Amino acid sequence: MSDHDLPALITTEPGLYQHYKGMRYEVMGTVRHSETLEPMTLYRALYGERGLWVRPAAMFNETVVIDGMEQPRFRRQPAEPQEPARKQT
Repeated sequence: MSDHDLPALITTEPGLYQHYKGMRYEVMGTVRHSETLEPMTLYRALYGERGLWVRPAAMFNETVVIDGMEQPRFRRQPAEPQEPARKQT
């Protein structure tokens, strides 16, 4: 199978995200399932053992209804500011 035969890739922009339950994650990129070719979002937990996870990209990017309010399953967060480099003395 060539790249032209692959189904369209639903991408998730790399960066920081917060799950609707409150935990934070870093999206590393979008990958494909080796058997089904389904687009999957690859992400890393920013807590605990900082494990790597994959979730179908369509599910990662969908909305959920919590307490009657529709919201993203994962909400993109602003990048954390970098600390300025210290001058050597």
